[in-house]
Amino acid sequence: MNTRVNTKYFFASLTRISNLPESSFYVKPLPRKSWSTGDYVVGEVGSPASRLSLVELSTGRMVEVAQGDLIVGALGARYATLETVGGWQNIGSDGRMEALTAAGLFGRSTSRSTMLPPLLTLAYKGHVLRQGEKVAMGDFVPSVPWRILDVPVVLLIGTSMSAGKTTSARAIIRLLREESLAVIGAKLTGAGRFRDILAMHDAGADHIFDFVDAGLPSTVVAEKEYREALRNLISRMAAVEADVLVAEVGASPLEPYNGAAAIEEIGANVRCTVLSASDPYAVTGVTAAFGHLPDLVTGLATSTRAGIELVERLSDVRAINVLDRDSLPTLKTTLERTLGLNVASRL
Repeated sequence: MNTRVNTKYFFASLTRISNLPESSFYVKPLPRKSWSTGDYVVGEVGSPASRLSLVELSTGRMVEVAQGDLIVGALGARYATLETVGGWQNIGSDGRMEALTAAGLFGRSTSRSTMLPPLLTLAYKGHVLRQGEKVAMGDFVPSVPWRILDVPVVLLIGTSMSAGKTTSARAIIRLLREESLAVIGAKLTGAGRFRDILAMHDAGADHIFDFVDAGLPSTVVAEKEYREALRNLISRMAAVEADVLVAEVGASPLEPYNGAAAIEEIGANVRCTVLSASDPYAVTGVTAAFGHLPDLVTGLATSTRAGIELVERLSDVRAINVLDRDSLPTLKTTLERTLGLNVASRL
């Protein structure tokens, strides 16, 4: 047994729902048959070789780690179209792992973009245990009574990861907060990072939530497991005082992150849908495959006038660049029309 006494650990942000930094635990290797998604494990850093040697701590701060450092993270899976594919199921008998995200999502990659630097390599040192039992993310999820969500929802979806959803969410939250509306910012699907919902908080969201709060390191899990976790999260969001929920579905609804299930669970409350697109032609692809026209298109595809005009010509949906202040009146008008709120922004 490796007790925690005098041992320094870096607690990655997937541990932020836990009390691990404050309470004692020990680390012990467990047989593979007992491993599960969401288990807290310890990895020893190999040779850091790139910017991906940065780890996001439970506070949201980024820190550079060195060879031999011990990181507490969680077993999980990722299926990123532009970066990395893999999961804990791919870890071999040698115990070699990688940080699939900076948040401490541990697994072994099976596919990686050639544009991405090498991942942070780790050696599996063991599971986090207390009183002979392994410790998992789900242990820190409170049981709450079911509550019906009764606030209107602004839903942000994308044609892919890194298409501009969080940037759009920030603009929307700022606009809503200018009128003193209480806002929930939430990320319902994706791979665990703290930075996205922290960005929503920085933009003015009164409350922030994501799937990590529901015990999932990523939403690449069975649909039944995801829906159970999401219903816990919805009940917790419904319990706070708010006027509107700005909810981001990570990646795109068509990827294996359970985006379609998330939209189905909150669908009755969705009043406004914003699609962040990485490319003008991707707008027609997602809308045709998903069968849903957004109220507005934003994202990388709208970075220039040429992109905006092409999006509008291809999809017949209004497109704006939310980073261009001249576009904010259009965003304001869309929110007023779809949410039925008096969002008279001071532009």
